[in-house]
Amino acid sequence: MLVCVVGAAAAMGVGVYLLTAPGGAPPSPAASAAEMTDPAETPATPVVVPKVTYARPVRLVIPKIGLDAVVENVGLTSGRDMASPSGPGTVGWYKFGPRPGNKGSAVIDGHSGYADGRRAAFDDLPKLKVGDKLYVKDARGKRVTFIVRRKILYARNASAAGVFASTKARRLNLITCTGSYDEAAGTHAKRLVVFAEHQVPKGRADQ
Repeated sequence: MLVCVVGAAAAMGVGVYLLTAPGGAPPSPAASAAEMTDPAETPATPVVVPKVTYARPVRLVIPKIGLDAVVENVGLTSGRDMASPSGPGTVGWYKFGPRPGNKGSAVIDGHSGYADGRRAAFDDLPKLKVGDKLYVKDARGKRVTFIVRRKILYARNASAAGVFASTKARRLNLITCTGSYDEAAGTHAKRLVVFAEHQVPKGRADQ
């Protein structure tokens, strides 16, 4: 097998798994951008951000790693895992979850580590650091900004509950495979998840 199969089971109720987690669910991602605003810069009466509903995502842009990729809609495999995008250069948005920018945990996966040496969209995902920015463009031309809050390296059998978790925050979680390749399993040993949150403009409150 040439590709890294993501193999993250999607959230369709209970029992969500990247496959079984020693130590249980991961801690919640760091505080939101609104919570981290310097109090000295926060007006006494914040201006409320108007409610915005984003359309289907069409492009993912990550300047830090030089990525500008088409976003495909992906669903579930026959094994009820989140499906992977069709090729190395695209990424896949889990279409049964929230759209990026709307409330909840939107999830995008991508390939890395092609055995034939071809570049894949998420080859450089490990280079992202807390504070780096990501951008998603939707089908109506709107762009939403996210900021990386944390990275977690999971075993292949770790619980994915935190990746697909229901939340009132506006999150974007990116998944790819990493670690040594397991020939018997036909996939890599670990999963890297980058947790990002919608960046709220200073002086405004998210809804």
